Amino acid sequence: MAGIVRKNFDEADETRPFEDGKGRLDLLTSGGGPVGRAVFEPGWKWSQHVKPIAGTDSCQASHVGYVVSGRLNVVMDDGESTEFGAGDFMEVTPGHDAWVVGDDACVVLDWSGFGDYAKASGG
Repeated sequence: MAGIVRKNFDEADETRPFEDGKGRLDLLTSGGGPVGRAVFEPGWKWSQHVKPIAGTDSCQASHVGYVVSGRLNVVMDDGESTEFGAGDFMEVTPGHDAWVVGDDACVVLDWSGFGDYAKASGG
């Protein structure tokens, strides 16, 4: 393995579009596992734009990430909720819905939960 690896999300190893053109997941593979950049467009909601792809009642991915821009509201299956914004670190366990808040795209980097995200039978 090389001592230094350089990759760019604009030339991702894989890109997974969300339903209705409401964004995409750009995925990079690395020796430490996948790293993803999600671009959630205004109006994006997990239960509308990823649930049909994942086939689960709620998102079953565990996320550890960083919000680069925009705002994202996350509601756990038990009703607990919070809103994340630019500069926030986020850690979210499986069993949640989420949606973009406001008129700006929300960009999230995630180094834990995007490997199977927006993939058939995944979170």
